[in-house]
Amino acid sequence: MVLVGDRCMSAESPTESRRDRARVRAEDAHRSLAHCELCAHRCGINRLAGELGPCRAGPHSRIFSAQVEVSDELELSPCFAIAFSGCDLRCSFCITGAESWNPQAGDAFDSISIAAQATGALTRGARTIMILGGEPTVHLPAALELVSHLPNDARLIWKTNAHGTEQSRALLEGFFDIWLADFKFGNDDCAERLARVSRYTSTVQENLIWAHTHTNLIVRHLLMPGHTECCWRRVAEWLAETIPGVKVNLRSGFWSGWQARRHEELRRLVSQDEERRAAEIATKLNLKLVN
Repeated sequence: MVLVGDRCMSAESPTESRRDRARVRAEDAHRSLAHCELCAHRCGINRLAGELGPCRAGPHSRIFSAQVEVSDELELSPCFAIAFSGCDLRCSFCITGAESWNPQAGDAFDSISIAAQATGALTRGARTIMILGGEPTVHLPAALELVSHLPNDARLIWKTNAHGTEQSRALLEGFFDIWLADFKFGNDDCAERLARVSRYTSTVQENLIWAHTHTNLIVRHLLMPGHTECCWRRVAEWLAETIPGVKVNLRSGFWSGWQARRHEELRRLVSQDEERRAAEIATKLNLKLVN
């Protein structure tokens, strides 16, 4: 056993394949559910005993989608995307809110079956396999179990809200070729109001710095109506100063879905003027925008 933070993880051989290492890590991740601190809520509940924290997820995972998608970044598509049910954030504008907020949505997770589907998709032309949600961090045991059944040379993407902890990062290290991470809010007030989460910005920044060092990082920001200055500008300035040259996907396809209309400024689409100003901010800061 080796110590990571204040917890022990099973020792791994440097000659082991990714599949073998993932199998060992999945067991470590499963044991961690007895005192769950995988996400930054750090609730410490015993999921193995049926206790429920903010994500409401138990010891068993479910998925609400597993299919080839072509709407992601050009360098990643076509992608076989596996979406776990349940999330630790409560973003009012979540386009998959019914499933992302509900860990009981969808079908029971079968790692062998899903791995076979993903592998088959690769043989038919998919370039990558993406694990997302909801939020996959709260389903780390299942996600790592899935990796243990995937081809060692498959190009894997971790699509995350970047709200994890040092424990989840340690469990994830060395398995994913790309982190596709959301940086949704530029300040804690907007995060608290729109996603019911505290200390958001420092948590995300810590995760992005780690990901930029340990893997290939792409940062996504969804431009929201009324949030160009308070959120996008602050996100852009931090990225330009702290991790210059990182790939950034500024997405402008916001629509007022799920519970967005509870917030007055989110009851409309992003205006052309807001899109123009957002692009100007990116250009001025020399951000490396990707599509």
